[in-house]
Amino acid sequence: MPLVECVPNFSEGRDQRVIDALHDAIANTPGAHVLDVSSDKSHHRTVITFVASPEAAVPAALAAMTVARDRIDLTRHQGQHPRIGATDVVPFIPLDGATMEDCIALARQLGARAAAQLDIPVYLYERAATTPTRENLADVRRGQFEGLRDELATSPARRPDFGPAAVHPTAGATAIGARPFLVAYNIYLGESSHLPAAKAIAKAIRGSSGGLRGVKALGLVVDGQAQVSMNLLDTEQTPLHSVFELVKTEAATFGLTPTWSELVGLVPERVILDAGARHVQLRGFSRAMLLEHRIRELDGGRMQYAAVEPSTTAPALDAGSLRHHLTRLVQRDVHAHERVQAAYTMLTEPDAARTARTTAIHDAMLHAAETALETARAALRVAEMAADLAERGNRHTAADAYGAALIAEATCKGAEFTVRINVALRDHARTTREATLAAEARTCLLEATAYAQIAERAAERAIAQ
Repeated sequence: MPLVECVPNFSEGRDQRVIDALHDAIANTPGAHVLDVSSDKSHHRTVITFVASPEAAVPAALAAMTVARDRIDLTRHQGQHPRIGATDVVPFIPLDGATMEDCIALARQLGARAAAQLDIPVYLYERAATTPTRENLADVRRGQFEGLRDELATSPARRPDFGPAAVHPTAGATAIGARPFLVAYNIYLGESSHLPAAKAIAKAIRGSSGGLRGVKALGLVVDGQAQVSMNLLDTEQTPLHSVFELVKTEAATFGLTPTWSELVGLVPERVILDAGARHVQLRGFSRAMLLEHRIRELDGGRMQYAAVEPSTTAPALDAGSLRHHLTRLVQRDVHAHERVQAAYTMLTEPDAARTARTTAIHDAMLHAAETALETARAALRVAEMAADLAERGNRHTAADAYGAALIAEATCKGAEFTVRINVALRDHARTTREATLAAEARTCLLEATAYAQIAERAAERAIAQ
């Protein structure tokens, strides 16, 4: 099954409700699987990484762009990172079975649909660009939202590839493109007073200034520290460790030493392996020396799973997406509990304050119940997948699948109880919405129990073989 990666960048890094809505818009699109969400409050930016079939990639990206248009207002946005839109950039990257030409076609398809349905001007960049002057994202983003807003009316050179010749009042414009895999990498240089050094170092290392090939760099202040913010466009030609060493060398001329570095989003394993081997000066290192690599290469293992591999690729992606979704639900549950606690601490005098407190408590409990129900839904999906894999997978993994189904059932049971108790504690007559929440949570639990029983029977059969 061909796969493409899509890494949309949104101009929101502080409001968790908006970030969750962006995530859910993608995750709820059939055929799309969220792998990572990285948010930065200083940049005021969120980067979501997802993979999808070519048929699902555009609908998933468009769904998130719709959320961004409706819930992000650039006239109020202030962050360290340059931006022209609520959805700032949307790159497509070819993965297994897909080509760069496929991604160029997806970029143009999304551009046309976003312009028509969202009334947002779209610029095509990188490999999808229709003119050489737009291949470089920095050129497309010149002047940011405010500058583009002023220039569009008077400069024909800034006319978009799709959509109106005016930025959307609150959502701005969007750059959509196709490119090879990019590594987002930042190196910190200590306190914010080192910003001039960070800017000088960024200029020295960026490819456009005669520095490292395929490196884009900016000097910024993030979380009170000077940062060299980089995009590495070709880690084959310019590996991660070469970038770090040059930044370290340039920093030394200012009497500085890098304090730490970070990756934003996902990165191919070879990038980290090569950097680690270089750091400890391994001579003759190759991936063939890795235990896991050799295990994956075993012909017997490939033959054993060849018959089921096509049918397990999609579940593997679903599992990764579910793991990420459940991790985020843990945070949502914490926030929901904090919201209930905050409501209970509100003033009770005068009467208007007492009424406001009661309303806040009821709303917070309903939100907590809805969060618990979402957890029950996700756990049910885990139970279903575990039961399916227990029945179809290798006999040696049947017990593991059964264990996963039991954990999912227990999660459903806890979530169902949480829904019921929050509904019960709301001190007023039950509403249709509350009854629906409790009923669906109960259904999730019953179905999860059934899947756990299926997985148990499969595990028992595996023992008897």
